Amino acid sequence: MKPALRENHPPAPAGWQAFRQGSALAAAINQQLAPWWQQIFGYYLLKVGNLSCQLDTTSARLRHHIPVSPSPDIGPMLLAEPDALPIQSASIDAVLLSHCLEFQADPHHVIREAHRVLMADGYLLVTGFNPHSLLGVCQFLPWLKHELPWQGHFFSAARIKDWLHLVGFEVLSEERFFASAMVATEFRAGRWQRFSERYLNYFAANYLLVARKRELPLTPIRPKWQVQRGYTATQGISARSGHS
Repeated sequence: MKPALRENHPPAPAGWQAFRQGSALAAAINQQLAPWWQQIFGYYLLKVGNLSCQLDTTSARLRHHIPVSPSPDIGPMLLAEPDALPIQSASIDAVLLSHCLEFQADPHHVIREAHRVLMADGYLLVTGFNPHSLLGVCQFLPWLKHELPWQGHFFSAARIKDWLHLVGFEVLSEERFFASAMVATEFRAGRWQRFSERYLNYFAANYLLVARKRELPLTPIRPKWQVQRGYTATQGISARSGHS
């Protein structure tokens, strides 16, 4: 597997306003997440990263929403790094990673940490920037590569799914949305955006992956010993003695 480690990774954005069209992007993500919040039940939702903390999860059917961020400027929350969560193993019902992996030195470890804290059958929701889009192509423009979000490392949905399968997740859904290169300051939902959302959604700027932690019980395989009828231990010893 190709490593995803980055020594000089950029700092995580402080909020959605750090992106061009950040408010429109956050609204689009909230819209994609809304149906899932009606399907996930439990007690604890962990919102990991600055951007995840600022998404609207009030409609989620989970009692406690715990924001986790390494920055104390975001607001009252649990101060921690995404790859070192001070949470007991197998204690969380759902984890939200919204555009968190792109700005981490070891994004694969972030996924492993989310897997650790999730209960069996718990949900992981990941949003990311699609490198196979106009937004991804803009990474190669010299006047944009030092700006957000192009400073981050864009991972394809296929690569993230490989990581999820590797640690023990089952991917339930993959959705692509928000047809915009995010170059202009304001987002305008015109005919081109509507056409792209409907017919060219594979090249949309963002994707949402919903996965579930699966744990298969380890059932020992017992050998099936079968003694033939009319066969005694004395006969067995005599037979072996005859061949020796």
